[in-house]
Amino acid sequence: MKNLIAVFSLLFAMVSLVQAQDKKPPVSPKVTVESPDKSIKIVYGQPSKKGRVIFGPEGSTSLEKYGKVWRTGANEATEVTFKHDVMFGGKMVKAGTYTLFTIPGEKEWSVLLNSTLGQWGSYEYEKIKGNDVAKVTVPVSMNKTPIEKLTITPSNNSIAIAWDNMTISVPVTKHG
Repeated sequence: MKNLIAVFSLLFAMVSLVQAQDKKPPVSPKVTVESPDKSIKIVYGQPSKKGRVIFGPEGSTSLEKYGKVWRTGANEATEVTFKHDVMFGGKMVKAGTYTLFTIPGEKEWSVLLNSTLGQWGSYEYEKIKGNDVAKVTVPVSMNKTPIEKLTITPSNNSIAIAWDNMTISVPVTKHG
C-alpha cells in the first residue's frame, strides 16, 4: 500500500510540474500581423537573436545557413494569407493561405510560397516543393543595428522580413 501511495504521489508531482511549465510564455511566441488594409495576414513563430549569429555560410556557427530552406520563423512554418489575388514579387498568386519559406543568402534571398499547409519547420520541404506557387528573389539590405526579434511586417504593398543584420522586402500588389 505504501508503494502505491508513493507512486500516486510521484505521478501527482510530475503532473503538477508539467502544468506549471505550461504556464510559461513560449520561447518563440506565435505572432499574427496584418497589413493596414487587412488584405495580408501573416502568422509566425517569433524567435530572438539572444547573442547568436543568425545567418551565415555552411560550416559557420550561424543558426540559419545560406542556401538552405528556412521556415522563416520558429516552430510551425510561417503562413501568409492573401485576401485578394496578388502579384507577389511579380508572380501571380491566387487569394488564399500559403506556407512561406525563404532561402537566405548573403546578397539576396529566395522567397517561396507553397500550397501545403500545416508544416512543422522546413523539414519536409523537399517532399512538398512541387507545391510551390511562387518563388521570387529579392536583394538583402543590411541593418545598421541588429534586430533582436524576427519581425515580419506586411504593408499594403509589400512584406518585409527583418532579423539580426538583414532585411528583405517582397513587393505585393493587388491583381485585377
